[in-house]
Amino acid sequence: MLYLIYGNDFEKARGKARELIADLQKRKPNAEVFRLEDEMVSAGKLDELSGGQGLFERKYIVFADNVFRSAEAKEIVLKKLKSLADSENVFIFLEDELGKADLKELEKFAKKVQKFSGATNKEKPFNVFSLTEKLGRRDKRGLWILYQKALAEGLAPEEIHGILFWQIKAMLAAVLAKTAEESGLKPFVFQKSRVFAKNYSLAELKNLSSKMVAVYHNSRRIGPDLDVALERLILEI
Repeated sequence: MLYLIYGNDFEKARGKARELIADLQKRKPNAEVFRLEDEMVSAGKLDELSGGQGLFERKYIVFADNVFRSAEAKEIVLKKLKSLADSENVFIFLEDELGKADLKELEKFAKKVQKFSGATNKEKPFNVFSLTEKLGRRDKRGLWILYQKALAEGLAPEEIHGILFWQIKAMLAAVLAKTAEESGLKPFVFQKSRVFAKNYSLAELKNLSSKMVAVYHNSRRIGPDLDVALERLILEI
């Protein structure tokens, strides 16, 4: 299933996307929310998300945030639109700008399309990848500050968890593999993650990965809530 929300009124468009995600989570409380950015897009990742299983339910809610800003990511997504639309998992595409041809292709497969435009002098939305930079550099204070800002901007803890967990897994893959191809990462992401990984030992990365799984699981079962658990984890880095 595929939804498209787009337009230059960033505040309203992003607010609608969050509203949709929150509504889907109420209906599927155990579904796993996965945030997808352009740097994370690959044919393999889309196949995994469209046919894969969530950690606690056979469902994903995938929030694809402006992936069309990358020509490479856009080309991959366009080839996979049918499988995404046919998937039992939900894909929510949020785009600030779309060309006519791209919009036409997305409209063919989207269950619902909503446009929010007409705004002027709107600030660009919070860049969630700034969190991965602080995590990679092991800048605990900077990461904590940006984490608070992300929450204030309305990002769901599940979104933040997803992007931080992705970076941890990317660092692990970059350490354990000899080449970008072997790691399954894009060359740029591979090299960047390899540099970040120098700030951690292999044991620390494995421990962080395990803790990220645990805090997500515990937040759904016994607590604490994910926002609190993530803050504690950040302060331990």
